[in-house]
Amino acid sequence: MLDHLPVYRDKIEKLKGPVFVFGASGFIGANLFNDIFKIRKDCYAVTHDATKAWRLKLLNVPFENIIHCDILSDNSIKEVFEKYKPQTIFNLAAYGAYSKQSNVNLTYETNVLGTVNILQNCTKDMVYIHAGSSSEYGFNCTSPKETDRVEPNSHYAVSKVSAAYLLEYYAKVAGLKTLNLRLYSIYGYWEEPDRLIPRLIENARKKNLPSLVSPDISRDFVFVEDCVEAFLDAALKIDDEKSGRSYNIATGRKTTMGDLVDVTRKAFSIAKEPEWGSMSNRKWDLAEWFGDPTAFENDFGWKAKTSLEDGLIRYSQWQDAVQYESRLIPAFENPKLNPVITAIIACYKDAQAIPFMYERLVKTFNELKVRYEIIFVNDNSPDNQEEVINAICDKDPNVVGISHSRNFGSQSAFLSGMEIATGDCVVLMDGDLQDPPEIIPAFYEKWMDGYDVVYGVRVQREMKPHIHFFYKTFYKVFQGLSYIPIPRDAGDFSMIDRKVVKELVDLPETEQFLRGLRAWVGFKQTGVPYVRPERMFGVSTNNWTKNIWWAKKAIFSFSFAPLELMSYAGFGLTALSILGIVWQILAKFFFFPDTPRGLSTVIILIVFFGGLTILGISFLGEYITKIFEETKKRPKYIRTRIRRGPKAYKTADEIRALVKQLRK
Repeated sequence: MLDHLPVYRDKIEKLKGPVFVFGASGFIGANLFNDIFKIRKDCYAVTHDATKAWRLKLLNVPFENIIHCDILSDNSIKEVFEKYKPQTIFNLAAYGAYSKQSNVNLTYETNVLGTVNILQNCTKDMVYIHAGSSSEYGFNCTSPKETDRVEPNSHYAVSKVSAAYLLEYYAKVAGLKTLNLRLYSIYGYWEEPDRLIPRLIENARKKNLPSLVSPDISRDFVFVEDCVEAFLDAALKIDDEKSGRSYNIATGRKTTMGDLVDVTRKAFSIAKEPEWGSMSNRKWDLAEWFGDPTAFENDFGWKAKTSLEDGLIRYSQWQDAVQYESRLIPAFENPKLNPVITAIIACYKDAQAIPFMYERLVKTFNELKVRYEIIFVNDNSPDNQEEVINAICDKDPNVVGISHSRNFGSQSAFLSGMEIATGDCVVLMDGDLQDPPEIIPAFYEKWMDGYDVVYGVRVQREMKPHIHFFYKTFYKVFQGLSYIPIPRDAGDFSMIDRKVVKELVDLPETEQFLRGLRAWVGFKQTGVPYVRPERMFGVSTNNWTKNIWWAKKAIFSFSFAPLELMSYAGFGLTALSILGIVWQILAKFFFFPDTPRGLSTVIILIVFFGGLTILGISFLGEYITKIFEETKKRPKYIRTRIRRGPKAYKTADEIRALVKQLRK
């Protein structure tokens, strides 16, 4: 069932290659890609949707045959076209078909602008087959012919109609070979488990029925293998005369919900009576929704071959074969099975290291088979960091470059990246390669096990022994003084879940010490040991002054011990002073009447208490300084530029709008 070769093998072999399947992480796209890939290896799954790529993971698609491409980026499409030079392009990328896909702007961007971007990069020798929708007919849904008027009844339908006209325009004006296939109710393998047919068959296998809408609602059900064959026929038989047209992919048979349930009960011997109306109708459900496939049958020789009963039975057998309940449903419900990981790199004087960091990160993410986003934060470095980051952004749309107006420090750089990160988790790293990307898989494994924060524990540093001793001592002291448990020898290098990132970004304080705040917010945390290597290029920007500053920042941010120490010292010295006075009186009048008045004693006491007073005031000053900084409420950083792939955001309004859009 899973490994059988498709009956239309000969048609797959005749396709002009390489073959691109845009939207291959979706239901129909995964079926189309999978059937072609069984026969030939020059087929590529092109996807940009991490939440649905669970299909490709379960299909165990080799990573080299998965292309991550953003169809909203012309540069991204141009790059993959130049690299792979596809000859047959199936575009099944779409947004807005499901009620949970409610972003109107994204509907038009994906379905219209995304289509434009792909067509702009097509040439006359390529074949482009587009997945349209029966929703294009809208209110005119009763067996319409392709020449009948379209009456879209939703934003999704309007966007798909627009795409259909785009194909016609590019066919006539640019001479491209394009077709729009208006798909009716496709069902079968790899459909989302929360859809009608999957829920129906899942229940039918247990001799049960799911919640149902009204029995008179109708559809035109087409089995997914018939749909895949329609795409193949379209690609093989398109010519200049047919190019630019839209065709209905349907059975031509009206099937009501009542008919569907009757067929299911008969096929699976279900005695239970259906409970009609136990589920509310969708606002776009119609009683006369079915298609007329005559034109496609006449022009391309295609016909839906699979009866509804046969399709339901084959789909049921497939559910059994893939371990539907134990394997597929958990994969669908758990987006972590194929997440987006955002690496945030704080960069200062790291121009030489950045290209190596990028290559090692991409290699690591490719081996993990996950989508990635890499954010390089140029913290106003005096070298040519910005040019180096721009060059990487030019070639990889998954790379983001942020530039700051001045050097705000690594903590602000991390927060700047965290605020606009789109990944399911983020990895914080220094740009000098002392945080090895090769440790990320160990972080990822712990994160997949359910830990919200996974931090690196420096078991050894490749540095001089006395400096290593200083760091070890500091972390031991800091751990003892802090009012919250803070892991020892744990720096900023860590993987943090998105929900924790949101809490850290939302914290109002200006002066931030991330490794302390990371512990303060709580959640489930664990450590991964690693050896911290020496800096690969240049000289460390840290020195003894800066290290002492870091130590003060950590202690005064997460410890009240200095204040408590002064309180204890005050009580203790006051008690000693009282005892001293009593002793002086007793000694003068009873024990040692000739005791001289000591000038040295007075000086020592003055210096001692004076130094103690100054020390106490300095401790108070540190805390007052922090209060002063917090009351000013200055921004933690100021961005002068954000570069996402080929596009640069430079003005304050552009940057604010982008941050508002990306911040979740």
